[in-house]
Amino acid sequence: MPQSFREPIAKSPMLWIFIGRIIHSLQPVPMKPMNAPEHKPAATAPPGGHASAAARPLDAVADYYTQKLRRFGATPLGVDWPNRPNQALRFVQLLKLCDFSQPRTLNDVGCGYGALRALLSQRHRRARIDYRGTDVSEAMVAAARRRWRHRAGCAFEVAAGATRLADYCLASGIFNVKLDCPLPAWEALVARTLADLQRHSRLGWAVNFIVPPVPGQASPPELYRPPPEHWLAHLAQHQPGAEVTLLRGYGLHEYTLLVRPPAAAASQTLLNQ
Repeated sequence: MPQSFREPIAKSPMLWIFIGRIIHSLQPVPMKPMNAPEHKPAATAPPGGHASAAARPLDAVADYYTQKLRRFGATPLGVDWPNRPNQALRFVQLLKLCDFSQPRTLNDVGCGYGALRALLSQRHRRARIDYRGTDVSEAMVAAARRRWRHRAGCAFEVAAGATRLADYCLASGIFNVKLDCPLPAWEALVARTLADLQRHSRLGWAVNFIVPPVPGQASPPELYRPPPEHWLAHLAQHQPGAEVTLLRGYGLHEYTLLVRPPAAAASQTLLNQ
């Protein structure tokens, strides 16, 4: 996700970047190390560009990522991440929730072109996983279906959330880009999404957020960067008894929440004894 919202925190030597055509008329483009935030304010939308996020936030988000896909194709840049290792590192944190020692069902909310399915194939080759990805962008779902059309136990749907009950629900980067949606409306949407993930997960769910800016650091208003305490308090109130694990310090300017419902958390405790 949001590579285009890049913040001026750390920059590496200038490199030439070629993505299908020469970008910016052969001007060198500054690149960042993998652990720096990948975000900068979005450019003015072209005619017929992003819908009003304030009125229809998910329509605007769908349009935003559809445009990224059209520009960069089914690549990390196409879902606004800078490169494959950066994208994969986020998936690895989310997958720390999952136990694939037996057959599992998994919902990938905000699946994009299905990059998580590729990582599962690489890192969990022997796992028996019934995978279903959902995304608000029709173009993303079409790309994912083309890419995985021959893969058994793999399906994609256009939807804002999970469409079935599964063992696990994972969502990577779906809250980061709010565009011009007012903060209260965006946080209400995040809260509804977390409740939806809980309802559609038997064993647990996981999400990630960008960390807040440090004091004195400018941050594009199009980004959503809550402190972890905000959503930890929300979960304590609205999902009491759940086991919540906070992951941070893994080399990216973000954090991950792993959430197990009370029954699943109790079972996990017994297994660990």
